Amino acid sequence: MDVGFLGLGLMGRPMALNLVRAGTPLVVWNRSPSRCDALRAAGARVAASPAEVFERARVVILMLADEAAIDAVLERGTPRFGEKAAGHVVVHMGTTAPGYSAALEADVRAAGGDYVEAPVSGSRGPAEAGRLVAMLAGEPGAAEEVRPLLRPMCHETVTCGPVPSASLMKLAVNLFLITMVSGLAEAVHFADRHGLDPEVFLHVLGSGPMASAVSRTKAAKLAGRDFSPQAAIADVLKNNRLIAEAARGSGTASPLLEVCLALFGETLALGHGESDMAAVIHAIEARTSRAAEEPR
Repeated sequence: MDVGFLGLGLMGRPMALNLVRAGTPLVVWNRSPSRCDALRAAGARVAASPAEVFERARVVILMLADEAAIDAVLERGTPRFGEKAAGHVVVHMGTTAPGYSAALEADVRAAGGDYVEAPVSGSRGPAEAGRLVAMLAGEPGAAEEVRPLLRPMCHETVTCGPVPSASLMKLAVNLFLITMVSGLAEAVHFADRHGLDPEVFLHVLGSGPMASAVSRTKAAKLAGRDFSPQAAIADVLKNNRLIAEAARGSGTASPLLEVCLALFGETLALGHGESDMAAVIHAIEARTSRAAEEPR
């Protein structure tokens, strides 16, 4: 049977394209039909509805925006949810609260289906290159059935244990990413305010022990004021909130994350929600401007 793929956004479309280009018989659906054009051209079937995807595919991958979108597409809470879940393997590759994922697994299994978490680490560039890292969780039989399907999208798949351990792992990884990029933006702003040559700064940063694929990519975007999205501010803020909620719920201190939560919220309020996460520098610059205007 075909493999199903629901959700062709910033990450989902390149992921699905890598699947179909690798020869996976794919049937796709997206709320905005125009997002399916590239998949159709690559050879995927385009379904008229999520129900059609479940009719054609036993394994259905979800790469949807949030919990509300997942519930709406699966028609959770209605008899049609059971019809979709029964006999299927539902693969959740997006980012949601761990508690939500655990509850969704319980509902899918109660309906006679299997459920696998496979959130990914990486942004649009790695998604296009098939270089994402998947974190896998679920019943071993279902998880191992899904693992080969991830290869065209992910250069590595790491088993994390039972649900929701993959969701928790994704939040831990994102905590590091968010604080790292925020720190990098602050460093670029500091260098600029002190008149340092940006090319020299990037050379020093890229040659040192802290250099990484992420630091090189984001530093270049910051220096060139290129905020075309790899991971958009609005999406990163959503992830930031999920991590903060999980930390608070477990009584875990997350002081750096709380600062980042404020900064990304300020960046969104400044109108940069669709910009890359490196645009958090706008919030830092705005704080500098406000400080300069305050009486001394």
